[in-house]
Amino acid sequence: MASLSAAVAGFPHMAADEETEMNHDDALRQLSHIAHERAFGRHVGSDRLVQAGLDALMAGVESPSLAVLAGLLRSEEPEAPALFDQVLEELGLLFRPPAGPRAAKWAAAYWIAGRIVDGSLDPATGADLIWADIAYALDYPENLQQLVSCARNLDVWEESWGISVEALKEEAVEAAGHLLSRQPPGERKD
Repeated sequence: MASLSAAVAGFPHMAADEETEMNHDDALRQLSHIAHERAFGRHVGSDRLVQAGLDALMAGVESPSLAVLAGLLRSEEPEAPALFDQVLEELGLLFRPPAGPRAAKWAAAYWIAGRIVDGSLDPATGADLIWADIAYALDYPENLQQLVSCARNLDVWEESWGISVEALKEEAVEAAGHLLSRQPPGERKD
């Protein structure tokens, strides 16, 4: 199993670069992903918050505080978290996980599974996050067993198995979809 810091570092985020220009929807999705990461207790550096603000501004997202966030200097980065939350509030993207620790873990599991299914999170990384951060904390519930099994297989995979890593990742996507299909209706975001 990958270490927690390696799993967190493996949490991909979208960023504008020379080859990829971010559109309005991508920018909003990036802001929402970062909002969820932060709400689920992941550290997101101020530099990443400022970059997300700049990406969104350049993609045509409009919010009264967005230009302020995007224009922060390195010496002003400590202001980024509060400004980022203000931007989220203005855009209606502020996310608060359920108050109870178990409910918050389940919400994180469903969110990660959704990202695996929609392709915005590598299936191996997502399955590992569910295994390392969530299943253990929930005492390995039955609904997470398929994803935990996928994470374990991906973690110890050897070429001699006669199955490709890609096939194992596809199994993780299917397991994530299965988890989402079992999500209680009151918690669904579809």
